[in-house]
Amino acid sequence: MAAVVQLSSAGTACGASSVWIRQQSCSSSSSSSCSSVVSDGLVHYSKLSTAAHFKAVHGSPNLELRRQCRRNSAGRAALLGAEVGLSSFFPGSFVSLSSKSKKLEREILRVANDGGHARANIHVGSASAVASPPRGGSNQAEEQAPDISLQGAQLARSELEEGNKRTSNPINVIFVSSEVAPYSKTGGLGDVCGSLPIALAERGHRVMVVSPRYQNGTENDEFFKGAFDVQCRIQVGCFGGLHEVAFFHEYRAGVDWVFVDHPSYHRPGTPYGDTRGAFGDNQFRFTLLCHAACEAPLVVPLGGYTYGEQCLFVANDWHASLVPVLLAAKYRRHNVYTKSRCILAIHNLAHQGVEAGTTYQNLGLPSDWYGALEWVFPEWARLHALDKGEAVNHLKGAVVTADRILTVSQGYAWEITTKEGGWGLDELLRSRSAVINGITNGIDVEEWNPSTDKYIPSQYSVHDLSGKIECKAALQKELGLPVRPEVPLIGFIGRLDYQKGPDIIQASLPQLMEDDVQMVMLGSGYPDVEKWMQWAESKYPQKFRGWVGFSVPVAHRITAGCDILLMPSRFEPCGLNQLFAMTYGTVPVVHCTGGLRDTVETFNPVANGGKGAGTGWAFSPLSKEAMMGALWNAILTYRQHKPEWKGIMERGMSQDFSWERAALQYEQVFNWALIDPPYA
Repeated sequence: MAAVVQLSSAGTACGASSVWIRQQSCSSSSSSSCSSVVSDGLVHYSKLSTAAHFKAVHGSPNLELRRQCRRNSAGRAALLGAEVGLSSFFPGSFVSLSSKSKKLEREILRVANDGGHARANIHVGSASAVASPPRGGSNQAEEQAPDISLQGAQLARSELEEGNKRTSNPINVIFVSSEVAPYSKTGGLGDVCGSLPIALAERGHRVMVVSPRYQNGTENDEFFKGAFDVQCRIQVGCFGGLHEVAFFHEYRAGVDWVFVDHPSYHRPGTPYGDTRGAFGDNQFRFTLLCHAACEAPLVVPLGGYTYGEQCLFVANDWHASLVPVLLAAKYRRHNVYTKSRCILAIHNLAHQGVEAGTTYQNLGLPSDWYGALEWVFPEWARLHALDKGEAVNHLKGAVVTADRILTVSQGYAWEITTKEGGWGLDELLRSRSAVINGITNGIDVEEWNPSTDKYIPSQYSVHDLSGKIECKAALQKELGLPVRPEVPLIGFIGRLDYQKGPDIIQASLPQLMEDDVQMVMLGSGYPDVEKWMQWAESKYPQKFRGWVGFSVPVAHRITAGCDILLMPSRFEPCGLNQLFAMTYGTVPVVHCTGGLRDTVETFNPVANGGKGAGTGWAFSPLSKEAMMGALWNAILTYRQHKPEWKGIMERGMSQDFSWERAALQYEQVFNWALIDPPYA
C-alpha cells in the first residue's frame, strides 16, 4: 500500500525554508540500496487516484526491508555524513524518513498531493520541522511552495469536523503524571494531564490517568473527595522492601482518574517539596508511582473490567520515566504488555531525576538493565577529586526505551537536540530524532474565554471588542494607575526566576519608563527580584505596579486588561500565557524560543496584499536591545496604526488553541507508535 510524502525543513532562526525532495526510493532487493535514500536522493512516485504516492522500485517496503535499512544506516552514515531512519511498513499509509544529508536540499521537486494522509520527517543539519504541502490539485502544488513557517509546521492531520469528531480506532490510553489539574497542579504539566485526557475521551478512546493521591492538609484535599477506594492493594518491591499502595478512583468527564495512595504522599507542601526545598525521598515516591501505574491497567477493575495489557502509556517527564523501562525490563520478558507501547512526553528537559548511581538497586529493576539509566557527570561537574560522577538518570532511561518521544511544541522538539537546549541529553536525543515530534499544548477554552470569563469586569469577543476597553480601565483603577485608555499597558505574568527572564525587564525598565507607558508584573520567585519590583513601584508610582505572589483572578484580569504581554523567557518548552493573551486580544511580545516561536508570528504590515499578517512580535537574541526594539515596534503600532493593531488582535483571537486540535495530533502519534514493534 502506497503512502503520500510530505517534506519540509525549518531553520534554527524564527523562520523556515521549504525542502521538497526530488525523488527518493529504497529497494528491497539489497541492503545497500537502502542507503540510496540519502546518497542518490531519488523519489519514485506514481499518480494513484488524485494523490502522489511513495512507491518502492521493487515493490512496497516491508518489515524486513525496514530492518535492513536500520542495520545498514549506521555504517553508511559515517561514509555519507547522513542519518537514515525508516518507520512503519505501509499498512497505515505512513513512511517516516530522517536524513541529515545536504544532498537532499539540492534535489527539489514539489510532490503533488491532493488529500493524502502520510508524511515524512526531514532533518537537514540542525533543521527539523514538518509541514503539509498545499491542498488542492497537482497544478497548485507546482505553482506554490507550502506554508512551512513554524506556525504551520504541524503534524499532518485531518480537520476536526462533524464527521470525524470520534475516532475509528479507539485505544486504551494510560497517562502517568506526578500532577494533574485540578487535583494537583504546579504548572503546565498539571494543565496538560488534566485537559488532554478529557479531549481524547471525547474522541472515543478509553483513558486512564494515574497520579499520586496527595493529602497536604489544605483546601486542595477537597479535590480528591470524589475519589473512592476501589479496595485494591498491591505490593511494590523497591527500596529494600515491599510497600503496599492502594488505588482510589473517580470517573469524571469520561476519564478514569486513578490515584495511587501511600503515606509518602501525605505531607504539607507541593508535590515536590516545601519551603525548605525539594523532598529528599522524591525518587522513592515517584518510583512507587511508576510501579503502581504499570500494575493499574492489570488489576484495577474500572467499569466492571480492567483495561488489560493491550494499551498505550504516556509517561510525562522524569517522574514517570521508569514506566517504559519497567515495561521493557520487567514485564515483556515475561510476555506481559507485549502489545503495549509507551510514549515519553517531555514538558521540561531541565528536570531529569538524576540521583546517585548506588540508588539503582532501590528501583526494583533487573541488575542487567543498569546501563539504561547509567549517567556519568563530566569532570567539571563533579564535587571533588574522588567523585567518579556515577549516577542514574530517570529521564535518560525513558529516552532509550520509549517507543516515541513527544515535546510540547515543535520548536522545543528541535531545541532539545541541540547542545544549548539538550541539557546533556542532546546526542542521545539526536540519535532518536526520527521518532521525536512536537505538539503545541492546548488551553482550557472554557476557563480562558473572554466572552464568558467570570473573573473579568466586562466580557467581550472578537466580534465586539468594546468590553476590552472596560477591562483595561478597570485594571488601571484596581492597580491605582491613572485611567488613561490611550497609554499602552504592558503586562508580565510568570515566575520570577532565571527561565522567565525578569532580569532582562529589570535592565530595560529605566529606558522603558522614559516613554509614556504603564506596566504591571505579577509573580513570585527570587527574593531579590521581588524586592526590586517593590522598589520600582515606589520609583515610578504613576507607571509601574508589582504584584508579588500569584492569583488566578488577577491573572485573568491582567490578561484581559493589558494591551501587550511581555515574555522574555530564556527557554519555554511551550508557554501558555502567550496563548491566553492572544485569546483575549492582548498582543504578545516574546523571545523567539521553543513554543513561543511556534505560536507567535511576528507582525508583517505588507503581507497579504497590504492587509497584514502576524499575531505579535518575536525577538532574538535575548538581550535588552532586541527586546526593547520589539517593544518599540509594538508601542508605535498601537499608537499610530490602530487598524493594523486591531487586525493583530483579531488574528490572535481567531486562532484555535483548543485541546481538541491537540488531541487529533496526539492520536496520530499514538497510531504511529502502535505500527512498529516495541523499541525495547
